[in-house]
Amino acid sequence: MTKRLWLLFSQVVTILIAVFFVVSTLKPSWLSGNPFNHLISSVSVKEAGNSLALAPGSYHDAVRLSMPAVVNVLSTKNANPLAKPGKPNNPHKQGKPKDPEELFNFFFGDPNNQPDNQPEGSTGSGVLISKEGLILTNHHVIEGADKIEVAFGDGRTTTAKVIGSDPDTDIAVLKIDLPNLPEPIVLANFDSVHVGDVVLAIGNPFGVGQTVTSGIVSALGRDHLGINTFENFIQTDAAINPGNSGGALIDTQGHLIGINTAIYSKSGGSMGIGFAIPVNLAKQIMESIVANGKVTRGWVGVEPVDLTPEVVKNFKVPEGSTGVLIGGVLKGGPAETGGVKPGDVLKGVNDKPIKDVRELLNAVASLVPGSQAKLLIQRSGAEQIINVQIGTRPSQQVINK
Repeated sequence: MTKRLWLLFSQVVTILIAVFFVVSTLKPSWLSGNPFNHLISSVSVKEAGNSLALAPGSYHDAVRLSMPAVVNVLSTKNANPLAKPGKPNNPHKQGKPKDPEELFNFFFGDPNNQPDNQPEGSTGSGVLISKEGLILTNHHVIEGADKIEVAFGDGRTTTAKVIGSDPDTDIAVLKIDLPNLPEPIVLANFDSVHVGDVVLAIGNPFGVGQTVTSGIVSALGRDHLGINTFENFIQTDAAINPGNSGGALIDTQGHLIGINTAIYSKSGGSMGIGFAIPVNLAKQIMESIVANGKVTRGWVGVEPVDLTPEVVKNFKVPEGSTGVLIGGVLKGGPAETGGVKPGDVLKGVNDKPIKDVRELLNAVASLVPGSQAKLLIQRSGAEQIINVQIGTRPSQQVINK
C-alpha cells in the first residue's frame, strides 16, 4: 500500500514539474508580470528637446518658398470619332522603346495605352512665374491638348489657356485666372549658377503629388543631344521622372534656375542624368511669346552639312578646312540673294567662327530679322565676305489659342 502511494505521489510531482516547465517556457508572463524585472529596474532614453530649428544642411526653407508655385499640369486630347476601338493612340508612347539604345525620353506622366476612341491624357508640371497667372511648362506637356487643367498644392484646380508655345526650345506659356494665387517663384540670376552647385527638382512624378529630389549641377551648356532644335541645357543628377516635365529646378535659396525637360534613360526612369532649360532662355522665350504670340528668329535659307571626313573627301573640300559645307541654298532666300552658293564652306558669322551646324543654327537664330550679317565664305580655296540680309526663320506648328 505504501509503495503504491509513493508511486502515485511521484507521478503527480513529475506531472507538476512538467507543467511548470511548459508554462515557464511558453507563457512566462503567467508566472510573473515582467520576467525581466530582476534584470532591469528602470529605463531611461534621450529625447530631442522642443527646438524647431532646422537640421544642419536642410533645404526646407528653399522648398517652402518655391513649392507653392509649382503646379501639376494635366492635358487631355478629345477622342478621335473615326478611330477604331482598341487601336493604340500612339505606338511611341506605350511599352518599351523599339530601340533599346534610345537615349532621351520626353516625359508623359501616365502610360498611354488607351484605344483611340478614348480621351488621351498626359501629366506634367509647371511653374507659376507672375502674379498675373503666367505659368511656364514644356511644349510637349501640352502639345495637341484640347483642355489643360492646372492643380495647386493646396488642392485648387483651374483651367489654363495657352498663350503660346515654342517647339524649338520646348517651352510653353500658360495663363490662368484664379484668385489668391500663391507667391510666384523668384527667377535666379543664371550667371550665378555653377557646376557643383546643389539643386532641387520639384514636380509631380507619376502623378503621385508634389515631390522634391536633390542633386548637383553636373554640367552647363549641354547641346548636340538631339532633344530640341536649340539646346543649351543644364545637366543635373537630381532624380527626374515622368511627370516632372515643366517642373522647377531650383537653387538652395528657392530661386528658379531651370525648367526640367528631359532625361537620359533606356527605361523611362531616372538614371541620374537629367536636363533642364536654363531660366534665362526660358524667360527670353516667355517674353517673346507674351509680346508677339510667337518667337522670332533669324534665318538665311541654307542647308548646312558638318565637315566630316567623308564630306571633305566627297566634295573635295581643302584639308584642314573649318566650318560647315553649304549643301543647298533655298531659291529666293536671303543666302541666295546675297550670293551664297552650294559647295561654299561657311566659316563664320559676324566675325564669330563656326565649327558645326549647331553653332551656325544658333548664331543665325540669334540675329534680328531685317539686319545685315557678314558671312565668311571659303570658295575654291579662297575666303571672302558676303553680306546677307537676315530673314525670319519659319516656325514649326506653334500652339496659340
